[in-house]
Amino acid sequence: MSACFEMVKIILIFGFVGILTSTIYLSLVFAATIRFRHRPKTMPLFTPPVSVLKPLHGAEPGLREFLEGFFQLDYPEYEILFCARHEADPGLAIAGDLSRKYPRVPVRIMTSGEPPWPNARCFSLNEMKSAARHDILVITDSDVRVKPGYLRAVMEPFRQEKTGLVTCVYRGVAAQGGFWARLEGMGMSVEMTSGVLVAEMLEGMRFALGPSMAVRKSCVDQIGGFEKLGDYYADDFMLGRLVAESGSIVVLSDHVIDHCIVNTRFDKSLGHQWNWMKSTRFSRPMGHLGTGLTFGLPFGLLAFATATMIGKPWLGLALLAWTVAARVFQSVLVGWYVVKDRDAVRLAWLYPLRDLMGGLLWMASYASRRVGWRDDLFELRKSGVVRLIPAEERPTSTHQ
Repeated sequence: MSACFEMVKIILIFGFVGILTSTIYLSLVFAATIRFRHRPKTMPLFTPPVSVLKPLHGAEPGLREFLEGFFQLDYPEYEILFCARHEADPGLAIAGDLSRKYPRVPVRIMTSGEPPWPNARCFSLNEMKSAARHDILVITDSDVRVKPGYLRAVMEPFRQEKTGLVTCVYRGVAAQGGFWARLEGMGMSVEMTSGVLVAEMLEGMRFALGPSMAVRKSCVDQIGGFEKLGDYYADDFMLGRLVAESGSIVVLSDHVIDHCIVNTRFDKSLGHQWNWMKSTRFSRPMGHLGTGLTFGLPFGLLAFATATMIGKPWLGLALLAWTVAARVFQSVLVGWYVVKDRDAVRLAWLYPLRDLMGGLLWMASYASRRVGWRDDLFELRKSGVVRLIPAEERPTSTHQ
């Protein structure tokens, strides 16, 4: 019995240590948030011509609205290039309709055919880069929504010749509504943004965020082109890393965009988040390992259970209450002060649940190395390199 009691005490201490590390992390988030919000601001007056690259695959819910925003940008000279694998792709049909509605915006609609690299998005980007007329490429996902001032904001840092890439944090927006989509959106707005701001504060920007990446064409050439990224799952992370390693500066813009979540079902939302967790495990293994110490609620629940078991329920309740309050504060802090996400503020009381999910997904990320993207299934290998899994080897679900 005494051995069991001692084991419970050890687990309680482990829970307390986890609460301590997650609290230290929250203090770093607070410092990084204040630092980010108080950076010197400049008027967005630098407006070089820009080529916007939009890889497409199908017509997800809301695609017309998301794409239309790029035809309404307040910017003097830009073109939009759309690329899908096949001419019959319904996303290209929507892009064609919009190009006829907004004839003043130069548009090129392209097809890539079947990709020779595992990462089909990179092959589409490579095809569009070859056709792009301008020296700065703006790459955004199909589920991104922007405001008219987007290009002016992300172009301003390119006034400095050393700037090679500019990326943006984003709000997670449940475009179609739904509880699980909102919870996933809070993870994007709060958990993701917190990690990005702390990483930028501690080591500078050495990665990029896929929903929005503006990069000099010369920097892409310098790192070996998009072909260099064709074997990676997290091509955005690697693009930023390689641009930084080449000697150019990667800038985190203070402009915030909308990353719209179209997964409303629990299984789809969970699968998407699990894929992301597994990807970071291979892209930055040591950083991902440390991420496990940033989740507060799993440790709070562990401390509550073990403290109750040794006859100290009030201690356990106090520790759990602290972790809940800290996560609510984090949601309000980052959601309001950085990304202006109303859901992250209005539903801040739900963020502890998202934090618990994040901790469980982090643990589950070590249980599999298979990830899905669109219609493809991959096996992750060292440094985030992937092997495309042939159809005959695939299970019925791609979220493995």
